[in-house]
Formats: sequence, structure tokens, C-alpha cells
Amino acid sequence: MTNTTTSNAATVTGGRALPTGLLEPKTRRSTRIGLVSGGLGAYWPQFPDLLSLLQDSARYVTDRFRALDADVIDAGFISDAQDAQMAAEKLRVADCDLIVVFLATYLTSSMVLPIAQKSHTPVLVIDLQPTEAMDHATFDTGQWLAYCGQCPVPEVANVFRRAGIPFRSVSGYLRQELAWDRIIQWVHAAGVRATLRTARHGLMGHVYPGMLDVSTDLTSVSTTFGSHVEVLEFDDLRVRVDAVTDAAVRERMHLASQLFQVDDSVQQEDFAWGAKVSVGLDRLVADFALDSVAYYHRGLAGEQHERLGAGMILGSSLLTARGIPMAGEYELRTSIAMLASQAIGAGGSFTEIQALNFFDNVVEMGHDGPAHLAVSAREPLLRGLGVYHGKRGWGVSVEFDVQPGPVTTFGVGQDPDGHYVFVTSEGTVVPGPLLSIGNTTSRVDFGGDPGRWVDEWSQSGIGHHWALSLGHRAADIKAAASLLGIEHRHVALV
Repeated sequence: MTNTTTSNAATVTGGRALPTGLLEPKTRRSTRIGLVSGGLGAYWPQFPDLLSLLQDSARYVTDRFRALDADVIDAGFISDAQDAQMAAEKLRVADCDLIVVFLATYLTSSMVLPIAQKSHTPVLVIDLQPTEAMDHATFDTGQWLAYCGQCPVPEVANVFRRAGIPFRSVSGYLRQELAWDRIIQWVHAAGVRATLRTARHGLMGHVYPGMLDVSTDLTSVSTTFGSHVEVLEFDDLRVRVDAVTDAAVRERMHLASQLFQVDDSVQQEDFAWGAKVSVGLDRLVADFALDSVAYYHRGLAGEQHERLGAGMILGSSLLTARGIPMAGEYELRTSIAMLASQAIGAGGSFTEIQALNFFDNVVEMGHDGPAHLAVSAREPLLRGLGVYHGKRGWGVSVEFDVQPGPVTTFGVGQDPDGHYVFVTSEGTVVPGPLLSIGNTTSRVDFGGDPGRWVDEWSQSGIGHHWALSLGHRAADIKAAASLLGIEHRHVALV
């Protein structure tokens, strides 16, 4: 049976909770975790009490995994290479996002290698001895062997390396929460892999003229992440917006009034248009089963496509709050980063550098257009704008300041050979003066000179947009990059 999980603003760790019942969260399949435990069968006749002791530990491990927000496919306890082959086949068929191998005691690498080879799935090796230390005065050989799960870790690592298989491990003791924190981090990373390899990314309109860093090879998105890119026309949105009734517009305006403070600068005609486009966007996303959307259209002389492009901000922000990130300026790689950030419960709002403040040593960053409402420090504002800087059209825009506290900037960069790279940096949003121009803005302290941060961040391979995520989550992103087989780069002022 396939379970599903939901991802929305209310589930963003540390995020601002929106009023319940107003936004329907995006439903996705659960992360699939394969689990197999084992030890060397030659021990069982020698030490009759050992197997039951190890199986008790294995049941504890299974229960801990079942308590997580994931589907657990338990392949049981293996004792030899034949058992391993059967477990490998079961896990191959299950199409897991991560396979966890619990080394309950020593076992041979021939019992682990086929699991990784057959499944073509990332493997995490865990070795959790029963307690912090043995009771040396009373233990016999059989009791010692229950603490011997660390022994084969270098062996398995060596064989994986020779087989060209990435090796990952967590060592600790059974009830050590520090070890379980590290294990759960890998489960979060598996959630990113699960989300991206099944994702359908909408790409609508055309690239913002001249933004060479934004241009993305669609084939490489599928070959790197397993995602599908659905190429859309603005006419796909137009026909759905045309079908929106006046009653649906009034209902959407009422919803927006519950979620936003509506500034006096908002013209009712523009508010109604943004609401109508919002309903059309919902239908577009549903009809094409989209997990994210990146868009841009320039338009001309007030014609309908220009009006559609200018009316996207309200609907895009509502979709992002539901766990369906929207990125303007045709920024497909940033919408992917926003989706990955959402998958680990960190939100992720469309962001770029706006200015530097050398008195306070902060980088001011944000963006016009779509925003993740869960990262707002207060009730978000709808502001009316007669001009969108650098873009055609006019209408309503979302404005708020990001809540103070730890944040991570996270984007998908690209190298000269075309390979993608996950790029992160960790800082702290601090209070202070911000512009009130219909943008989402923040002041981020990266622990040093902001000019130096810009220089080092810009050398990482990042483009000029990224996701601003809540919490210090670089380690989670690094783990996700490992499972996806891509490089992770972290920028820190040290």
C-alpha cells in the first residue's frame, strides 16, 4: 500500500502557521525507506542467546523508523548471502528512496553489496550497539558480539568504494538520540530525493530576456533528478482564467482577505484580477498535476498575456504556501530548490540580493513576486503597485519581512560541464529597517563582511536567484545532494 504525506505552510519547521482550513495542502507519496538488519549466521549455533538479542535490537530500530513520516519496507533479518539476495530483490521491487542496513553484529560485506547493487538505491549503513559501553567484568563472547556492529563498517566501506558505490554510515548506540538525529537527517534527505525524482515541474512562458544564468537545459533536469518538466503556454493559463466565474473570484478575494492585510494602495479591480488569475492557476496546477511552476511572460501594450503575467503574484504565493512552489522570471532551478526546501520542512521563498548594509553587516535580500507565506514575520501585506520594476504590467504584490532567526540560502548552481550543484550558506535574519515596496525582504547576517559574502557566494556556481529557507539546514541539503549524486558547496565566512 502506498501512503501519502502532505506538505504545507503549517508544517514548515519554525514557520508561521496560517489559519487552519484555508489552504488545501499538496499531497504527495510518502518517502519509502527500505530496511534490512543482519548478522553472521555462523554465530547462532555457537551462542544460542545472541540471535534473539540482536532481533530485539532490530525490532527497536524498525519501530523507530515506523514512527517517522515515511513508508517502511522491512526486508527482515538476514544471516547469510542467500538471505541477502532475497532481501535485495524485495527492496528492488519496492523502489525505495533510501535503504538502511542495520549491522546488528559482524557480518560479511558479501551480505551487503548485493542489496546496493540490485536496488540501484542509495544505502545508509547504521551500527547501533545496545548501550553506551559493555560491562567488561561480566560479558562473555556472545554478549560482546552484540556490540560488534562497528567491526564490519570499514569492510563494507572498502567494498562499496571498490564497487563505485557511495558509502554513508551512522555509528552509535541504540537509544542515542544524537545518532538518531543523524539518521533522521538522512531520512529527510531521502524525502528530497523522493520529491524530486517524482516531481512534475511546470515551465510556462519564456526566459526573462538577457538572464543567461537562468537558462536551463530541460533534459538535464530529468537526467539529474528524475523529474519531468511540463512545457506550458500562457494560453494554457488564459483559457482557464477565462472560465473563472465571478462567484469564484469573490470567494478567492475573501480567502485572500483572511490571509493578507490588504493595503489601501490596492485597487479593487486589480485585486479581483489577481484573484481570478489565482483560481485559474489552481486549475492549471491540478490539470497538469504539477509540483512546482516557473514562469515569465513580457507581454505588450496591456494585452491579455501581459495582464496574466502581471496578475500571478497572489495566486503564486497561495500555491507556494500549499507546498507547490512558484518562481518568477522563468527560474526553473530555483523552483526546484524551493521544492527541495519544502520537502525538508524549511519553506523556501524566492530570493535575490537587494542591497548591502555595511553599518549593520547584513545582506538585504528578497524579491518581488511569489513568496512563501510561512516565512513571514507577521501577517503578509497585499500592496498595490502601479509599476513592477523591470517588468511590464501592474497590480497587487505581496510584501512582508522574514521572521528573525536562523536561515539558509539554498540554490541549484551549474558548472561549465553542465553538472548541477547544491549551494548553501547559513545566516541569521536580524531586525532593522526595510523597504516597503511590495517585496519580501530580509536582513541576513552571515557572520562577517557582507561584501565578502557576496564575492564568495557568487563564486560558488549559484545563479542570481535562490530559496531562502528557515533554520540552519545546510547539513540536510548536503545529505540530499549525496543521495542525488551531485556535489554540495557551502559558503561560510570563516
